[in-house]
Amino acid sequence: MGLVLAIGLTLFAACGVDTAAPPAGNPSAPGTTTVFTTLPQPSPSSSAAPPSSSAPVPPPATQQPKTGKVVVLDPGHNGGNASKPGEINKQVPAGRGKTKPCNTTGTSTNSGYSEHAFTWDVSQRIAQALTAKGIRVVLTRQNDTGVGPCVNERAAIGNDAQADAVVSIHADGSNSAGAHGFHVAYPAPPLNAQQGEPSVKLATVLRDGIRAGGFPTSTYLGSNGLAPRADLGGLNLSTRPSALVECGNMRNADEAAAMSSEEGRQQYAAVIAKAIEDYLAR
Repeated sequence: MGLVLAIGLTLFAACGVDTAAPPAGNPSAPGTTTVFTTLPQPSPSSSAAPPSSSAPVPPPATQQPKTGKVVVLDPGHNGGNASKPGEINKQVPAGRGKTKPCNTTGTSTNSGYSEHAFTWDVSQRIAQALTAKGIRVVLTRQNDTGVGPCVNERAAIGNDAQADAVVSIHADGSNSAGAHGFHVAYPAPPLNAQQGEPSVKLATVLRDGIRAGGFPTSTYLGSNGLAPRADLGGLNLSTRPSALVECGNMRNADEAAAMSSEEGRQQYAAVIAKAIEDYLAR
């Protein structure tokens, strides 16, 4: 994203590389989920620590009455993936008669700040914002030190939760000159009713909200910030309205700086959370 400090789910293993694993002594079992019933505080990642920022995480807001809405957030990749190549490289169903590796390690900035750390931090911030509005939030992974879950398991979490929206948070890693900006992927052609109009609407509302928040659309992927995809396992296997946000290019200096800062990640989270709220209100 050109930059105006910006925003950025692994249900769909879409970014450059993708691999994840659980913290020592606290493995994350595939298929388990985290449900936020209280307001979480973003946890530090096991990878390179991002530059500190003077912008603190906003204090928890007063929780609103339950809305009855359920959102599944899918933080791309996982911090322990790289340590378990056998697990993350195993082939799993990916929809449309295809198989894909369970998961991947993800990408990183040139200075080493990882995509999995970024997606975990931003997803927690989004969860905090939505939970404060009375929305039930489920995360597809419990920490940033585990392995997986596999893309098919991530999709199943959204399906089993009967989610009103499934949003996967990612970042890209393109070395193409000038490549920057965000895009939102959705399943196409649709394989079920929820992959049709509901998913297109979710992707469009996310695109509109992130763009309105000051983030430029991608200069190198998709068209006008939207990317119909048939190759993303999490999207293919979803039976709920689903979309994947590639928040920007971690190899672009400006976007890398935003993603590596606490202030930048909070801006990404705020814009995405607002867009999800807008979608649920329609």
